[in-house]
Amino acid sequence: MGELQGIGVSPGRAAGPVHRLAPPPPPPAPAVIDADAERARARDAVAAVCADLTRRADLASDATAAEVLRAQVLMAGDEMLLEAVDAAVGGGADAPHAFDAALAEHRAAFEAAGGYLAERVSDLDDIRDRLVAASLGLPMPGVPSPGHPFILVARDLAPADTAGLDPAVVLGLITEEGGPTSHTAILARTLGIPAVVRCGSILEISDGVLVSLDGSSGAVAPGISELSAQAVNDAQRELLARRSASTGPGATSDGHPVALLANIGSARDLAPSVEGVGLFRTELLYLDRTEPPAFAEQVAAYQEVFAALPGRKVVVRTLDAGADKPLPFLRLADEPNPALGIRGLRVARTMPSVLDTQLSAIAAAAAATSADVWVMAPMVATAGEAAAFAVSCREHGLRTAGVMIEVPAAALRAGAVLRDVDFLSIGTNDLSQYTFAADRMCGDLAELLDPWQPALISLIAACAAAGREAGKPVGVCGESAADPDFALVLVGLGITSLSMAARSIPAVREALAAHTYDECVQFAKAALAADTPTAARAAVRP
Repeated sequence: MGELQGIGVSPGRAAGPVHRLAPPPPPPAPAVIDADAERARARDAVAAVCADLTRRADLASDATAAEVLRAQVLMAGDEMLLEAVDAAVGGGADAPHAFDAALAEHRAAFEAAGGYLAERVSDLDDIRDRLVAASLGLPMPGVPSPGHPFILVARDLAPADTAGLDPAVVLGLITEEGGPTSHTAILARTLGIPAVVRCGSILEISDGVLVSLDGSSGAVAPGISELSAQAVNDAQRELLARRSASTGPGATSDGHPVALLANIGSARDLAPSVEGVGLFRTELLYLDRTEPPAFAEQVAAYQEVFAALPGRKVVVRTLDAGADKPLPFLRLADEPNPALGIRGLRVARTMPSVLDTQLSAIAAAAAATSADVWVMAPMVATAGEAAAFAVSCREHGLRTAGVMIEVPAAALRAGAVLRDVDFLSIGTNDLSQYTFAADRMCGDLAELLDPWQPALISLIAACAAAGREAGKPVGVCGESAADPDFALVLVGLGITSLSMAARSIPAVREALAAHTYDECVQFAKAALAADTPTAARAAVRP
């Protein structure tokens, strides 16, 4: 078999023998049942799965992984799921088949909703497999343990599998499905495991065959020699050792400064050496609540982050939720297309008190610390929305207000948007989705979500140019900022800060330090002139 091509989602190279994730056992043939006994059996299975996922979350060394696992606990223990299981049992199903039927309904609803919920379909599949296994008294589905380092191959990976991976044993990940914004991709980047998704035919490779993968280019080479595999891994180890010693602020080789910031969800994600935070996601505080978090609770959570970064920049994103990421207390009506509905800043139209309380809490926490606190709103589409948000921030005593560029309309009118705000931060994941009319979890369209798409680069360039003209900073906080090669293009376009998982910062710092600013400008020009993502990549990495 010749070289395969997927989408690189976690930078780095790795090589080793392939070992595939075993498929879960199918439910047995339906049996004559005692409804009360099956309902009890189902509840025991839910308790076992929730306990197992909670244990994994408690043992997770990374805060992002722990948060993902705790979200799965909430999904597995959801009362609506149990009600659907009870109804299926009442219709004559045993517990394993009741779980299968109930989660099939949930899965269809998530797929129909699109947006964030569609991204969680693989999570539902994993919960189904675990509940079925627990109800049958079988071991939970999991990662193979061949007794030596290997490349893990699967149709797709669930968060519970990915979050517990040991990078010393699982050298790399290759999946047939998935996309750049899947949990597999996010967790692989967080753990520092090179990964490739959407790699067709990968499941045709037998266990034990040696392969190499490039988590930047997406190239997968099966059937390599042991000598070649060793050379790939030796080079990767040397690279990681060099990067582990990398410290200091980001800059090109000729001294052009580029702030390298971290994306976090809470204080647990903070690394002591970071320059600052470019994206503080505040959604964690709001998850699974029937009422929004109280003012005092919010102040305490924000202050914990700010106090850990005295004198350093912390960019707080206000609540990014809505129809696409439903939270119980918002009580929003169902929408035919949640990705195009009431989400992000738009929630303030119907529930202004949520934003008002959050801004008050951020201001109170900022006043109690010396952190340089900036605030930005998600899903801004017009200059008018940006201006109104800036006024609201300043009325609450927050000096630095900005907006996220995720909607093409805002990118095209970036100059007007910047008239009333202090900075822009580009979220490349959603900007890609809306630019190419391609759902972030539609695997068949994953290549359209490649950040190297020239149309996306053009929109980023327009925002950077507007920032230069206004004399205001423009950053990128989407996952594309973690790609060392793409970071060179972003800097060449005029982007002033890059924000990513803390583990990704050394690689980006090293890439910048190896090139002059003029070289980055030339890379950017070549990428803008390219007609395809492949050609754009080749302009930076021949």
